[in-house]
Amino acid sequence: MAEEETIKEALEVLESVNAESSAPEAGSTAADELIQEREDQKSSESSPENESEVRIKAAEDRCKEYYDRLLRVSAEFENYKKRSAREADNFRKFANESILKDLLPVVDNLERAIQSSANISEDGKSCISEGVELTLKEILRVLERYGVKPVDAVDKPFDPGFHEAVMQEISEEIPENTVLKEFQRGYALHERLLRPAMVVVSKKA
Repeated sequence: MAEEETIKEALEVLESVNAESSAPEAGSTAADELIQEREDQKSSESSPENESEVRIKAAEDRCKEYYDRLLRVSAEFENYKKRSAREADNFRKFANESILKDLLPVVDNLERAIQSSANISEDGKSCISEGVELTLKEILRVLERYGVKPVDAVDKPFDPGFHEAVMQEISEEIPENTVLKEFQRGYALHERLLRPAMVVVSKKA
């Protein structure tokens, strides 16, 4: 009996020692959990703000990119509209260029017919020459309606952009490089040359 009581007392002492030794560990665990909980709370409080700032920054960057792209597209579209308008205007002006150019030899023949009849006296001037002259005037009116106009040549300074020199004549009275005569009249369509005038140009001796 004495031995049993002794053993029982020893076990009680051992249990009390174990309880005392485990108490600080429990307290330490509770403190660690409290610290971790506060840290989690702080992180949970600061995280939404950081995420919002990141999202706002990304949205601003996207808006700036879209705005720059919109400006580029708008500028390209404006250039396209201007280019299309110029092309359409040129097409309207010069769509009949080849046909009008083919009519010019007809005008030349009418002019030659009128010039050949100029040597005939006024009384002997035939009705045919008068009809040719009227036809020529009508054709010239039609050409002018489509923007075709004669190129000024005689007594004008020689311009290689509108005149084609076929020969030169010596002249002391007229300044050099001046158009003296016109063999064939030149024509322009809306400031664009249809054909140059064939001319004689003055030169010094």
